[in-house]
Amino acid sequence: MKQDVLSLIEQNYPSLSPSARAIANYLQQHPLAIVSQTSAEIAEKTNTSKATVSRFFRQLGFESQQDAKQAQLALRESGVPVLTQGSNIDQTAEELSNLSRTFEGLRPEILNDISAQIAGASRVTLIGFRNAYPIALHFRQQLQQVRPSIRLLPQPGQTLGEDLHDIIDGEVIVLFGFRRRTRTFKKIVEALEGRNTILITDPTGQVYNQQVNHVLVCHLGNDSPFDSYAAPMSLVSMLCNRVYRHIGKNAQRRTQAISNIYTELDELEP
Repeated sequence: MKQDVLSLIEQNYPSLSPSARAIANYLQQHPLAIVSQTSAEIAEKTNTSKATVSRFFRQLGFESQQDAKQAQLALRESGVPVLTQGSNIDQTAEELSNLSRTFEGLRPEILNDISAQIAGASRVTLIGFRNAYPIALHFRQQLQQVRPSIRLLPQPGQTLGEDLHDIIDGEVIVLFGFRRRTRTFKKIVEALEGRNTILITDPTGQVYNQQVNHVLVCHLGNDSPFDSYAAPMSLVSMLCNRVYRHIGKNAQRRTQAISNIYTELDELEP
C-alpha cells in the first residue's frame, strides 16, 4: 500500500525544485485537491505547468496525479483517516446511508437465529481490539442486563491463550473486527475455527466468511476522514433487544434484580 501523499511530500520536500515546492505547499494547505482537482487545475493554482505537476507526482513515487488520487482513496477505503471530501458533507445523510446499507444487507432470519443462540448459550464471549473494543464493551453491558456468563476479551494487559483454551461446550463467541485490524486478528480467527463464532465487521472482513459461522457486515462510511461506528452500535442494540425477547420472563426478572441492587448501592441518579 502506498503512503499518504502528504507524508511523501514531507519526506521528499528537501529534494524538490522551487516549482515542485510550490505544488507541495499548495497541496499541504489544500489536501482535498489531491483527489478533487485535475493536474491542469493544480498547475493553474500553483502557476506551474501540467508537465511540472506530472513530474512532481512521479518524484513522490506515483505514475501520475490520477495514481496519487487512487492511492489516497485506497487509503481511506482501508480505514486510514484522510480527507477525500469537502467540508460540506451532510453528516446526517451519511449516517443514515450507513445504517440503511447495513440493515438492508442483514437477513432477518439470520439475525433471529444469532439472537436465539446468544440467548441460549452456556456462555457468551465478546472479543474486540482497538475501535472494536468499546463496541464489544457496550454489548457486554447490555447483555449482562438480561443473562449471566458474559465475558469480554482481551482483559487489559492480558494474553488471550488461556481464555481461548477455556471455551466451553455451547459457548458463542462474538468477534468484532473492523478495518485496520490487528496483526493477530487472523490468528485468532484461525484459533476459533470449529467454534460457534459470529463476526461483526465491515465489508473487508468478509475474507473470513469461510472460517466463522456468521458474518454481519456493517458500513462505516468513506466520505469523512474517520469511520463511523453508528451502524455497529445500532446492530448491537438490535441484537440485544432480540435476545431480551428470546429470554422473556427470565430477562425481566434479571433486569429487575439488577435495578434493585443499583438502588441498594445508590449507584445511579434518581
